[in-house]
Amino acid sequence: MGRDQHDDDHARALIQPVKRASLIQRLRNNFLTGIVVIAPIGITAYLTWTVVQYVDSQVLPQVLPLIPERFRPDQYLPFTLPGMGIVFAILFTVAIGSLTKNFFGRELLRIGERWVDRMPVVRSLYNALKQIVETIFTQSQSSFEKACLVEYPRKGIWAVAFVSTKTKGEVPKRVNGGAEMLSVFLPTTPNPTSGFLLFVPKEDVVILDMSVEEAAKLVISAGLVTPQELPIAGEEAVTEPAQPDADLEKAAMSNVPQAVTEAMGEHAEIKPAPSGLRGHPRKRRGMFWRHSRRDSTDDYPSI
Repeated sequence: MGRDQHDDDHARALIQPVKRASLIQRLRNNFLTGIVVIAPIGITAYLTWTVVQYVDSQVLPQVLPLIPERFRPDQYLPFTLPGMGIVFAILFTVAIGSLTKNFFGRELLRIGERWVDRMPVVRSLYNALKQIVETIFTQSQSSFEKACLVEYPRKGIWAVAFVSTKTKGEVPKRVNGGAEMLSVFLPTTPNPTSGFLLFVPKEDVVILDMSVEEAAKLVISAGLVTPQELPIAGEEAVTEPAQPDADLEKAAMSNVPQAVTEAMGEHAEIKPAPSGLRGHPRKRRGMFWRHSRRDSTDDYPSI
């Protein structure tokens, strides 16, 4: 008797309506959703406006005295036009770049660098900054070919890396008997501009199907941003056949508590929930009980 009572209580707990979230919970969820939407936009706008104001404050005081008053925008507008400092900075940079390409500009650059090389501290700082800027901004025809996996720092532990090129010269002859090797760049997380250059035998490199950009996002995000899974080359995606409706109904009926079926007896007919009500949070029970009209509902125990 005690077991039957326990089963009946369990059945009542299963068919209880789903509780809706309270007003405070809904407001909290809406607030967090708003933060997710507004925060990136607000931070981006704030940083952009800060950079524009900083450049304007540094460039305009140096440039405006050189421009005739009739050509100044502030003579015709009641406010200072934001972004003018960035425009002048871009024009100045373009002019310096075009000047450096000709013979006269290159000679001036060489003279300036010779003067810098004579200054001990300034020389080291200038050469380091020049190397960093050239690495970041100079366009090069060569780039990473593929994303790959290498075992690092020991066997059994895999790290995402990028294939730079095939290893040439003395390195493969010295360490691998002339066998083919790959030059692999192993970036660090979350700063992929630093890392390690590895010379790995080709058979020890696992080439990935993901693009270099997707692999870079995976490294920068520390694994939080995972690229969309692609089917492996040579393999077809396997899809499971759809389960027949009869099997679905049978599986659903098998989940009905035994105590409920015994209590309702043979007068109960189990019907699947109508398709229009399956997604409703209050009416989604999985099963609806319909009693026979010829029998009185008083004959059945309450649930």
